[in-house]
Amino acid sequence: MVRLTIDLIARGTSGYTKKKRDESMEHFLKKITHLYLEDRGIDEVGDDLSLCRNLTVLYLYDNKLAKVPNLSQNANLTHLYLQNNEVSKMECFANLRRLTKLYIGGNAITVVEGIERLEMLQELHIENQRLPSGEKLLFDPRSLAVLSRSLQVLNVSGNNLDTIRELQCLTGLTQFMANDNQLRDLKEIAHLLETWRRLWRLELADNPICHKPKYKDRIIIMSNTIEVLDGKEITDTSRQFLRNWAASKLKKKEDGETELPPVRDHRNRNDVPGFMMPGGASYIMPGLPKKQFEDILARSSSLPNSANKLGREETLGSKAHSDLSTTKKRRKKKHKKVAITNM
Repeated sequence: MVRLTIDLIARGTSGYTKKKRDESMEHFLKKITHLYLEDRGIDEVGDDLSLCRNLTVLYLYDNKLAKVPNLSQNANLTHLYLQNNEVSKMECFANLRRLTKLYIGGNAITVVEGIERLEMLQELHIENQRLPSGEKLLFDPRSLAVLSRSLQVLNVSGNNLDTIRELQCLTGLTQFMANDNQLRDLKEIAHLLETWRRLWRLELADNPICHKPKYKDRIIIMSNTIEVLDGKEITDTSRQFLRNWAASKLKKKEDGETELPPVRDHRNRNDVPGFMMPGGASYIMPGLPKKQFEDILARSSSLPNSANKLGREETLGSKAHSDLSTTKKRRKKKHKKVAITNM
């Protein structure tokens, strides 16, 4: 067991606030603003900490604290670091009205509560709580109501959350981290983004929602303000590209152009004959020059036998080529006849 003592406090200051030889301990403790007591194996904080009346930043992470220490006499505290201890309940925050940053992740907390008077709190880091099997982190509505007026950064990663709908009231959020949870409803995220109009950072990695088609693209299109999504920067150019793509896709859907136009049936055409492709698929090329069309017909007649296994009525290309050859022969005979007559 390691109990916090005055001697340990004196050794937890920085080089700028070391005790002078002729300085009284009381005077020295009063001028301390930062205490570095992390990773000391501390499991109990006594009353000695109350002598540090001007303390603003307290590092107590990576210890063995089973509860939040009594800090009622440290009213000037603005930053409190309690992560990776054994705290199971949020309490003893009533007098810390100037607290702006609270780091309490990696403990055994099941309910976010007891912070109704932290009206200046801007950051709450409560990630990776050691929860009982099958349970998720809960939020006291009274605490959320207070946080809605000041909170800007919230980290709830790794807390088995399957919904964050109740966090809608936190309209001042600029950064929200909820990695490694059970979030799967993209519509819920869309609804929250409509409310969180100041949000520029969103972290949702390792949630089921990430496996939805085009998850990131859809998130980017939803929000005008997000600059970082799952650790990657979003540029204005990429956002505009995705929006243009989405708008184009929507317009095509509305205009009925999402499918290719049907192939026209050659049987309904009397002006231009068609030719038969392998497998029996017919194709018409309207408006082709005569020579080009004749070349196509000539090539179609030289297709492999496998292309001519269809019925007689389906080999229009071959028939057209035969008719065309006959016409050419008649023209040649006619020209010869005219030539003989003129001799």
